[in-house]
Amino acid sequence: MSVDLAHIRQVMAEADCLHSNAEVEVAIDSMAAAINNEMADSNPVVFCVMNGGLIFSGKLLPKLNFPLELSYLHATRYRNETSGGELFWKAKPEISFIDRDVLIIDDILDEGHTLGAIIDFCRHAGAKNVRIAVLVDKTHDRKARPDLKADYVGMACVDRYVFGYGMDYKGYWRNAPGIYAVKGL
Repeated sequence: MSVDLAHIRQVMAEADCLHSNAEVEVAIDSMAAAINNEMADSNPVVFCVMNGGLIFSGKLLPKLNFPLELSYLHATRYRNETSGGELFWKAKPEISFIDRDVLIIDDILDEGHTLGAIIDFCRHAGAKNVRIAVLVDKTHDRKARPDLKADYVGMACVDRYVFGYGMDYKGYWRNAPGIYAVKGL
């Protein structure tokens, strides 16, 4: 598969910056304070949802000042495309979380099909309590389940195709230092 790097660069050059790096960092600090306040005594297992949650997790975890066990899981519907399909598990959790509090860290709550499936998996596998931390909650009426809400949200975002801080455009720009929207999407 050949990648048109000129197109990938053009997407970034034309993108709208919705939230600067500084704004994102303030949001992460605020989330960390809330998580520290609510989960400090719960001995949680924390799962980073790969690949999107990697950068956000890397920024958030050092700000959590309590003992926790860390692992990851990898479930996707996108596979480097711009629209989702069937849920595909690349890596299921390998650490036991039976009767444990679980915190799932992900980049975005969009429609929530992937996060909903991850929550269901954790509950079915014996988690005592499952909480969700997302950097971005996309504002629209297309959530997979009406009750699907993140416990910790960094910032709300308009209903556009966004990338940066772990979110990607066709597999690229996860490393963008802010939250950007693709021009016209």
